[in-house]
Amino acid sequence: MARSNASLRCSDGVRRCWWATADPLYVAYHDDEWGRPVGEDARLFEKLVLEGFQSGLSWLTILRKRDNFRRAFRDFDPERVGRFGAADMRRLLGDAGIVRHRGKIEAAIQNAIAVRVVQREVGSLAAYVWRFAPSPRAHRAPRSRTTVPAVTAVSTALARDLRQRGFRFVGPTTVYAFMQAMGLVNDHLVGCVSRVACARARLDFRLPEAPH
Repeated sequence: MARSNASLRCSDGVRRCWWATADPLYVAYHDDEWGRPVGEDARLFEKLVLEGFQSGLSWLTILRKRDNFRRAFRDFDPERVGRFGAADMRRLLGDAGIVRHRGKIEAAIQNAIAVRVVQREVGSLAAYVWRFAPSPRAHRAPRSRTTVPAVTAVSTALARDLRQRGFRFVGPTTVYAFMQAMGLVNDHLVGCVSRVACARARLDFRLPEAPH
């Protein structure tokens, strides 16, 4: 295994995944967010939307604009975003602080509407997506960047189900990136400082349940 593919020791002496070794935003996102389980609908919705906006761009670009996105999309409250109309579309297309892509903005609004349907049917977006989370024991710990998958059978199944429910910009690769970030899987490399922390957080995480 090439050393450059493994977890790397950063300038602060901490071992991290290969993608989080330079930019401070990436380092903070890697250490404090990526891979830690999330059960709040607004944060799950936010990530689905931002993954869609990232298409064709780097995640660092989106991170740098994330506060602007949160303001523009009312902190990703699905109920509020689902009510966006023509005036909001004009506002968003004129907002230089976000990615001004009509198709992606329209998808974000449509996805908010789809989230509301899921919430009515299942109880919460969290309860819905976490049904697709594999058992931590069934997910192989990656030892290098070459063993981190870009898509899995589970992400393909979730993407298919999301599309059937009206979600857009939710292909299997996008959905797997969502699963990695939201802690449904732990893809921190073996040796990375955050791998154990995320594994412990997953053990302590109470899986969301649909109301009886």
